[in-house]
Amino acid sequence: MPATPAWPPASLPRLFVDEPLAVGARVTIDANYLGAVLRLGLGDKVKLFDDRTGEWLAEIAEAGRKKIVLAVNEHLRERETVPDLWLLFAPIKRGRIDWLVEKATELGADRLQSVVTRRTVVDRLNLGRLRAHAIEAAEQCGRTALPKLAEPVKLANLLGDWPAERALFFADEGGGAPLARVAAPGPAAILIGPEGGFTDEERAAIRALPEARAISLGPRILRADTAALAAVALWMAAVGDWAGEKEE
Repeated sequence: MPATPAWPPASLPRLFVDEPLAVGARVTIDANYLGAVLRLGLGDKVKLFDDRTGEWLAEIAEAGRKKIVLAVNEHLRERETVPDLWLLFAPIKRGRIDWLVEKATELGADRLQSVVTRRTVVDRLNLGRLRAHAIEAAEQCGRTALPKLAEPVKLANLLGDWPAERALFFADEGGGAPLARVAAPGPAAILIGPEGGFTDEERAAIRALPEARAISLGPRILRADTAALAAVALWMAAVGDWAGEKEE
């Protein structure tokens, strides 16, 4: 007997809308993506999420050349709870930081925070562009909770205001413990330095923080963006929401 196809199918287009959703709501969006690119029309189904109430099933109720109206019909699932992990990173060049934000979103980081260090070479970030990359990644990977994108902060200010309940794992070129060995459940953050590494003074200031723990990411020298994503993956596998997944 053939299996009953899943409904709604995973292949349905999935979009973020920045307004609260509910059964009976009508959402107006630009027609370019659904209409011009995907060639969808009246009655076609899409999935929506709003970073507030979870994921919803909607259908195209009106299809114009410039605008499409979506009618929200069904609540599919609640907003997810993601692991309480912050990714803190020194700003890097455009393109690579876009990729970092995209992949950190897919991996499940809850908060993305750029940190200005002595050797930081990028002094301006376009948070609007980075948010767009995070939204696109969330649409593709099935997230219903967007990562928080925080304004850049100086390293000294970050350390001075550090919350006592949050562990801080920082990648130290001088060596440290394997992250998978020292990660423990609870609020945590991963700090990755700039391409030139932390200065000796910065490294000493981080180590002086009671919540800080130096970690090693293996025997090879990693680019800043590679190191950030490797660390997030290790933490997720050790104590994050990857660790709780069961085999089929």
